[in-house]
Amino acid sequence: MGVDVTLARIVQEGTSPRRRSTTSIAVLLDDGDVLARLLPASGLPMLARVDPYGDVVLSGSEMEQLLDELHVLRSRSDRSEAVVIDKVVALAERCRGEPGWELRFEGD
Repeated sequence: MGVDVTLARIVQEGTSPRRRSTTSIAVLLDDGDVLARLLPASGLPMLARVDPYGDVVLSGSEMEQLLDELHVLRSRSDRSEAVVIDKVVALAERCRGEPGWELRFEGD
């Protein structure tokens, strides 16, 4: 029941939405279900949207709020949880710096 995180680049040829595709840049697997447990119960607006059974897609323009919330969550977490959160932070920082990239939280 993990929530995997994928950093993806949007590829859009022309203006038709049918020509929109994504290319995965990096993937973080939630093997220990750390994200599935922590994110929905965080009480933080953006992180609470993450559903262990669904998908949430965030654009680069949403990374500032996401990073703020991840830092709050990290301050509440134990060491093993913080390691996983730090990996999500690294993906979010990469996403923030690249136009046309998105961060996908993918539930089972």
